[in-house]
Amino acid sequence: MSSPNSAYPDTPDSETPPRRHEWPLWEIFIRGQHGMSHRHVGSLHAPDAEMAIKNARDVYTRRNEGVSIWAVEARHIAASSPSEKGPLYEPSESKVYRHPTFYDIPEDVGAM
Repeated sequence: MSSPNSAYPDTPDSETPPRRHEWPLWEIFIRGQHGMSHRHVGSLHAPDAEMAIKNARDVYTRRNEGVSIWAVEARHIAASSPSEKGPLYEPSESKVYRHPTFYDIPEDVGAM
C-alpha cells in the first residue's frame, strides 16, 4: 500500500508536502519603434532578469514592434495610493513656474 505522500519519498507521512517555489513576478515595459518612452505592456514570471527579458521579447514583441525592453521585478516598484492624491499633489499647484506655459520652445528642439 502506498503512503499518502508517495510522490514525496523523503517526506514522512506526518508532514505536509513541500511547497513549490514560484518564480518572481516581473513587470514589462517596451519602447516602440516610433516612441520616445517605455510603456507598460504586462507581467510575467521568470527566475531572473535575463530570462524575463527573453520571455518578454517572445510574448510582447512578436511583430518586431519594440526596440527596448525593461523588466522590473514587481517587488521593487513603489506606488502611491489614489486616496493620497490630494495631499501628494497639492504642493505642486502653488508652483506655477513648473508649468511649461512660461517657456518658448524653439522649433528645432523637436520632440520634448
